[in-house]
Amino acid sequence: MNGYQVIAIIELVVFYAAYFLKLFNQKKRGIQTSQLGKGGEHNGSIKSKRTLVVEQVLKLASFLIIPAEIISILLVDINSKYNWFRVLGLILAAIGTAFFISAMITMRDSWRAGIPDQDKTELVVKGIYNISRNPAFLGFDMVYIGIYLAFSNLPLPFFTVFAILAMHLQILEEEKFLSKAFGEPYDQYKKRVGRYFII
Repeated sequence: MNGYQVIAIIELVVFYAAYFLKLFNQKKRGIQTSQLGKGGEHNGSIKSKRTLVVEQVLKLASFLIIPAEIISILLVDINSKYNWFRVLGLILAAIGTAFFISAMITMRDSWRAGIPDQDKTELVVKGIYNISRNPAFLGFDMVYIGIYLAFSNLPLPFFTVFAILAMHLQILEEEKFLSKAFGEPYDQYKKRVGRYFII
């Protein structure tokens, strides 16, 4: 393995370790963080069938991209002349990891993966949420795009686009939920802060 590969593996370990540590920490305190694809209209849930399908697709995309990224990193042509792409990709992935971790820290106990079916959460609009309504999703996207830029191969674009589209669909579902759950305060926040960053 060369230095680029080592850095990429470290970035992925930090990124996914942060995610799973947050899940574990909240679970220890009785908070069910992972709510992707859970619930349904049949048991008093607020989730529609469409939301459940979107969450299942996101879950699938999130699981498929991990081995695709690792295989791409390990099988890359280390003699490539496109090292500046690698540097750019690794910088983007590092920024994405920082966005993601900052989003989780700022959300505190309101952070969930998926729509919180029956949980009471608060609307968080401070910190990194002042510059992006979806900094965790933006972080995922930057990591995925960064790894793609640094270690592109034939199948990786498919997995990258699939994961990013699944996350975008999830964002659209969450926006509907947040508008219903928080009403005017969320609608005002939505006007003030872009979905991803500026837009």
